[in-house]
Amino acid sequence: MPIDITAVTLAELRYVVALSDQRHFGRAAKSCRVTQPTLSAAIKKFETTLRVTLFERSSKHVAVTPLGAQIVEEARRVLDATDRIGDLAARGHRPLSGPLRLGVIPTLGPYLLPWLVPPLREAYPDLQLVLREVKTSVMVEELAHSQLDAGILALPIPARGMSSSPLFEEPFLFVGPSGHALGKKTSVKEGDLEGERVLLLDEGHCLRDQALSICNKVGATTDDRESDFRATSMETLRHMVGAGMGSTLLPALAVSDDEEARSHVTVRPFVAPQPGRRMVLAWRKTHPRAEDHALLAEFIRKHAPDVVKSTRNHATKK
Repeated sequence: MPIDITAVTLAELRYVVALSDQRHFGRAAKSCRVTQPTLSAAIKKFETTLRVTLFERSSKHVAVTPLGAQIVEEARRVLDATDRIGDLAARGHRPLSGPLRLGVIPTLGPYLLPWLVPPLREAYPDLQLVLREVKTSVMVEELAHSQLDAGILALPIPARGMSSSPLFEEPFLFVGPSGHALGKKTSVKEGDLEGERVLLLDEGHCLRDQALSICNKVGATTDDRESDFRATSMETLRHMVGAGMGSTLLPALAVSDDEEARSHVTVRPFVAPQPGRRMVLAWRKTHPRAEDHALLAEFIRKHAPDVVKSTRNHATKK
């Protein structure tokens, strides 16, 4: 007996994808803004229509069956296609309008958004920007699962199936305690870090990995797993350095013009070629608003502050 696929609704597809992502009926229902009984009944109907079991259920967890995982991925493609139709119908020819869920890594968000959001709102008043500050690992997961439309993060992108457009190169600055010996120089070399105790962010931040790579190359001492205290934010790093606990590397956007007086630290640039990070705007390759994302990337490059180096516009795929 053939399966009547026309009996499947888009709402059911969304519920199935949500349960696959959340692995919990309550959280899935909340993300879909329906009651748990409504979601449960719809998924049961979906399984009955297809005559398959998508999820293994127990009192403690929900697991996706192997066949269910394949069907969920096809459901994502269908939803992407229907979202594309809806976006085209709603936007017409108006660029950067409607909701856009944008992720930003925590080591950039507080310093990027103040100069990005005001001119963006002025240029595109119909854009409904929904901002989310998340670590890189979480961001790529949410991009892949359609929970974010695009994200601003540093290369490399730890995921496949992503397109990206370069934004800018952000140099790192040396930040040491007030009166540090390197303060006698107008600029420092990476080799000057040899023997320095360099404080890093906690694990999970891409900035930690980038700074750690530099420190390992030149023989600087870094905090390890046995350290008594690990910084979870750059503001904490700033205060730790000011208190004389060590030195650190901070991205240029995070350092204010009056940083030395405000934080009681010594700030020096590196000589060329300066160490730093390359920021990109990333989105999943199947996203229906790729043209808007490319336009947003161009806008960010155009409005990038002087302390970073805007990079050329060439989208890449991974």
